[in-house]
Amino acid sequence: MADRTRILDPDHIDTLATRNDLAGAHQDAGDLLMAIDMYETLLDDCISVLDPDHPHTLTTRSNLAAAYLEAGHVSTAIAMHEDLLDDLTGVLGPDHPHTLTTRNNLAAARKKAQQASSPHTDGEAESPPPPES
Repeated sequence: MADRTRILDPDHIDTLATRNDLAGAHQDAGDLLMAIDMYETLLDDCISVLDPDHPHTLTTRSNLAAAYLEAGHVSTAIAMHEDLLDDLTGVLGPDHPHTLTTRNNLAAARKKAQQASSPHTDGEAESPPPPES
């Protein structure tokens, strides 16, 4: 990362992509707080350097929402996926593969929220109470 930043520039698109990959590596390793922090910093930089609607910015938003979901911040992830879905629909159209993927990610986040609010999160139906004697 240091060499890429030194050789290219901190704001070069390839440096930003490498930062995204590094945040993803932290996420994959289970270091969700670090990943979220890195994605948030990267998102601010992508917005200011590239554009809010640039593909790298949109990807970073998706990755950040996924990290929040994985960290258990379901309502934050849902809100982020909803905002991203609105933006992707406007930028890419409702049938673009990225829009459809985000729609799927939003559905998965909503399902996770629903499961978390249910008394049984393992998918098993609740057993009826024993008969009164």
